[in-house]
Amino acid sequence: MLNLASTAAAATRRLGLSTGIICLSLTLLGWSTVPLFLRHLSEHVDFWTNNGWRYGASALFWLPVVIWAWRKARLPAGIWRDAVIPSLANIGGQAAFTAAFHEMNPGLVTFGLRTQLIWVALGAWFLVPTERPIIASRRYLIGAGILLAGLLPILLGGDASLSELNGTGLTLSILCAVGYGFYGLSVRRCMHTYNPIIAFAVICQLTAAGLIVLMLFFGRDRGMYVPQLSGMLLAELGISAFIGIAAGHVFYYISIARIGVVITSGVLQLQPFIVSACSFFLFGEIFFWWQWTAGLIAVGGAYLMLTSKGSGAKQLTMASSEGSD
Repeated sequence: MLNLASTAAAATRRLGLSTGIICLSLTLLGWSTVPLFLRHLSEHVDFWTNNGWRYGASALFWLPVVIWAWRKARLPAGIWRDAVIPSLANIGGQAAFTAAFHEMNPGLVTFGLRTQLIWVALGAWFLVPTERPIIASRRYLIGAGILLAGLLPILLGGDASLSELNGTGLTLSILCAVGYGFYGLSVRRCMHTYNPIIAFAVICQLTAAGLIVLMLFFGRDRGMYVPQLSGMLLAELGISAFIGIAAGHVFYYISIARIGVVITSGVLQLQPFIVSACSFFLFGEIFFWWQWTAGLIAVGGAYLMLTSKGSGAKQLTMASSEGSD
């Protein structure tokens, strides 16, 4: 009986690990396609409209979770209030993220998003004092230094296929990283007592509401031209919303539950390389050889930061990994 129980437990662990690997692969591939979709859609849909429709559709996908939690009395009374600040940060990060693809190619945008680790560390130093020992540790600081040393040549070197650096695009990608960094920290601070799936479902509703309002005020024709787009463009808009916001976060949370937050976040650092490789074929984006080398160095620095010892490092990792949708 003991052997049977041990065998069953081992099989369950293997199944859980296999599920985690599959979900992590789907998360990486899915979140790597979103920048490519957004770059292509930027030629046809303004970013205010893009955000309003994509997040609106994703909110409908997550709405049953909110309804189920409410009907089962599992929706805490204070969750909507606590979700306001994370939602505002998410709105800001999402607006800058989508706008950046109107100015720059996907590879540079996603590499710029890696600076999120730095902004999370700075924000956590002031907002989460219990995590200061992690941030002040030698391993974490060395990793941060290596990350910056790797990212600067990429971002300042720009796209080799263009004649000059796009300052607006670079600024937007960094603002996006700041917004998503603060979003992760505010989720950590304001929503840590709630179930993460229910918490994200609520944040998704508030974020969608904010982005739809912004679309109605600033979007071209208030976003009402979208139903007249071609079937292919409508499909791309819907697929990018489903992959990036709706399904992407489901796979992300399953990956964390099955194989851990550090491994999940570490593997997701490969996203800029996949995006840049695809962008070369789709949009002609080119990096110099030394920028690719710098990218590998940056990933090494990110790994040191993500694997710093202590329970606080896991929370910093979670705060550094959400977004990019």
